[in-house]
Amino acid sequence: MEYFSAQYESPVGRILLGANDTGLVGLWIEGQKYFGDTVDGEFFEKPDLPIFAAARKWLDAYFAGEKPPISDLVLAPIGGEFRKAVWDILCEIPYGQCTTYGNIAKKMAIRMNRKSMSSQAVGGAVGHNPISIIIPCHRVVGSNGSLTGYAGGLSRKIQLLELEGVDTSNFFIPGKGTAL
Repeated sequence: MEYFSAQYESPVGRILLGANDTGLVGLWIEGQKYFGDTVDGEFFEKPDLPIFAAARKWLDAYFAGEKPPISDLVLAPIGGEFRKAVWDILCEIPYGQCTTYGNIAKKMAIRMNRKSMSSQAVGGAVGHNPISIIIPCHRVVGSNGSLTGYAGGLSRKIQLLELEGVDTSNFFIPGKGTAL
């Protein structure tokens, strides 16, 4: 399968947008963990594609403080069934609000007809979200208020939450962990 790319300059750094014939497969902030890891193939720069124009319009609105609906874009994240289900739940988190890995695990358990679900498994899926910002993994925090698990870096996570009007004063940066 062919993949196409375009660049977008944002307030949180340069972003690489990735797409295939189906839709947007990636939005990676330069230097983030797992950069492009869900795409098995080469990118060909093609910034004039309509999907990239739509993504740039969405991002322009988002960074201007608006609340563009995710449904305005055709998303085609690449991943297994479990990860895609977690990413679907991420899309349900309202703009300017946060949830916890534990809450997502409870929703996943219900959707999978299980008694429980591992928060760590959910955390792995959240951390490997290939379309950051649009699929809002930055809105997920630890149950104790820890700002953990953002592949784009904690300073960017805080910047995105504050852009959305979230009071981050009750959150804290963990002393150790995978988000550092």
